[in-house]
Amino acid sequence: MKTKNKNLSSGLEDYLEVIYLAHLNNKQLKGAELARQMNISRASVSEALSKLVSKKLINYNSYEAISITKEGIKQASEIYNKHHTLENFFETVLGIEKNEASENACKIEHIISKNVLEKIHEFTDFWINNKNKL
Repeated sequence: MKTKNKNLSSGLEDYLEVIYLAHLNNKQLKGAELARQMNISRASVSEALSKLVSKKLINYNSYEAISITKEGIKQASEIYNKHHTLENFFETVLGIEKNEASENACKIEHIISKNVLEKIHEFTDFWINNKNKL
């Protein structure tokens, strides 16, 4: 679950995750739509997309939809799995409402260690399998 490319900022990880989700849902995503979804200026999106292109995580030009590379998929799936693990823990174990759980997962996914994430995942599984016995 550890992101291999340590030089991705939390902001770039967020962009990559949104692009990955569009890819998973077979949805075409252009820069303007990404800016709208993330509520960020087109200029900021353009800059971030250029950085992701330079890291060979996406393919993009301003006239076509964004596509994600194999390495981009690999890194984005790791980010997504972190987010999902945290969100699931917050909702399932702590009983936090989905929007708040997702918002906090998004913040924490960028800084959590692999060890702590694995422990959270293990505890969530334990909780799901044993909550009726506790």
